This record gives sequence, C-alpha cells and structure tokens, in this order.
Amino acid sequence: MQSSASYASGKFQNTFQTLIILATMVSLFSLLGWMIFGAFGIFWAVMIAVFILVSTPKLSPVLVLRMYNAKALYREDAGGLYDIVSELSRRADLRHTPRLYYVPSRIMNAFSVGSKNNAAIALSDRLIRVLNTRELAGVLAHEISHIKSNDLRLHALADMMTRVTSMLSFFGQILIIFYLPMIFFTDARPPLSFILILIFAPLISIILQLALSRTREFDADLTAVRLTGDPRGLASALQKMESYDRSIWNILVAPGERDSQPSILRTHPHTQKRIGRLMHMAEAKDRDIIEARERIILPHYFSEVLRPPRRRLFGPWR
Repeated sequence: MQSSASYASGKFQNTFQTLIILATMVSLFSLLGWMIFGAFGIFWAVMIAVFILVSTPKLSPVLVLRMYNAKALYREDAGGLYDIVSELSRRADLRHTPRLYYVPSRIMNAFSVGSKNNAAIALSDRLIRVLNTRELAGVLAHEISHIKSNDLRLHALADMMTRVTSMLSFFGQILIIFYLPMIFFTDARPPLSFILILIFAPLISIILQLALSRTREFDADLTAVRLTGDPRGLASALQKMESYDRSIWNILVAPGERDSQPSILRTHPHTQKRIGRLMHMAEAKDRDIIEARERIILPHYFSEVLRPPRRRLFGPWR
C-alpha cells in the first residue's frame, strides 16, 4: 500500500497545480475584462467566474451514454464487476455506488459521467474481454477517483471558462475592427500587447484546460492506487490499452513510431509517463484485492464486437 506521506505529497502537488491552473484561467479572462471594460470589467469577470462555478450544468449521465449506444449492465449480467465497484466505492466513501454500462465498441475505453450522487461508469466490450480482473479493478478505481474528486464538474467548469475567454477575445477583436478608422486617421494606437493578448487568449486558455485534464489524470491514478493498493494492476491495464489502440500500420510498419502530437496538446498524459509513475509507486509486495476471483465473462446476449471502430459524422468513435 502507498505510504501516507507519499500519497499526501502527491495529492498536495496535484491539488496545488489544479488551483494554479484554475486561478490562471480566471486571471486571464479578468485581464480581458479589464482591457475591454476597465475596472468595471474586472468586477463582471469575477462575477461571471462565480456564476459559472455555481451554475455549471450537471449533464444527465443518460444523455451522454446514449451517444455511445451504451446499455445498462445489471448485477445479474456482471456480478463480479459490481462486487469490485461496490468495494472500491466503499473505500472511496461514496454514498452511492456508480451504475455500470456496456459500450459495444472494440476501442478499449472506460469513462465516467455524472456526479457523486448520480454517477455511471461505461466500459467498452473490448476492455471487458481483454483485461483481467486485477486490471479492471485498476481502471474502475481510476474512474471512481474522478467521481470522488468531482473532476467531471471541474472539466465542465474549465470548458465554460474557456468559452467565456473566447467570447471576450472575439468581442475585443470586433472593437478593434470597429475603431480601425480612428487608428488610420488619428494618432491613437492600441498597444501591441493589447492586440496580442486578444488574439492569443483563447489559445492560452485551451492549453491551460488541457494541462488541467492531464493533472487530474495523474491525480486519479494516484487515488486509484490508494483505493486498490495495486499500482501494477492499473499500469498493466494502461499498457494493454496502449498496445491495442495502436493501428496495424504502427505494429507492422512503424513499431517504434511515437505519438507526434506535442504533449502540451494532449488531454491525457503520455501513457508511458503514467505507467512510469505507477511503477514507481509499486512496492515489493502489492496487495491485490481481487486476484483470486474468476475472470469477468459477459452474458451470451452481449455479443462480442468484431467490426473495427468507425467514426460517425455527428458523434463519437464507436
């Protein structure tokens, strides 16, 4: 099991980074408010931030799950999975055990939706069939960690703050265009810094939002290990998910090719970095709460998905 000191240190670091990122996002659109409306703009920017915090919409889990054609998994369908979720929820001090849903997809994926009192965890067909119970426990603990920390609402908050920043930036740029005649026919010149901030503020806010997402992923990994006492289980699950998500081209032609997307633009940290952190937390003897249990087997009416994933025009990958 993780030492209390190590867990507390990691938790403090992740929480501190989260607060810094959120404070920077608030400061950014407060700056835009001041640049466009003066001191009165700062007041309204702060009021908008408070309003967003209080009124961040709580999207119904059912609406999101419908996008993925998710089907409810009941205890009689997957009693082993519900045993794991119930135990992890008890350890996480959740008053309500999240409901489980099955997503008919070959993409190895799991995600959580809702709030602490109304949460659901969706698991893809491929994920359930490929991972063993130890690895599934790590993935479920990771999702329960997101629910426990209210990360879903935090991400919604950051997204709305980015939208407000983009709106203020757009309004400021419209004002500059409106005053172009004054710029050309008088000596009035807006500072270059003013223009640059208006142009790049939305991009900066998006980068901060992505950084927040990566920080919360690290925090969910940390809390998941706290719940299971088994960093190797989650690390093994991540490794399998990384391997199965690679294309045939990557495997046969370019096995050494890495993700070319800059880390600053990823919503999740690089998988190998997450695995490295997890293995660093692993002790000589891990405590595995479910290793002795049988492998999870879905009922026959959940047919294995064999078709390759495909992209829908107005929907997510399935």
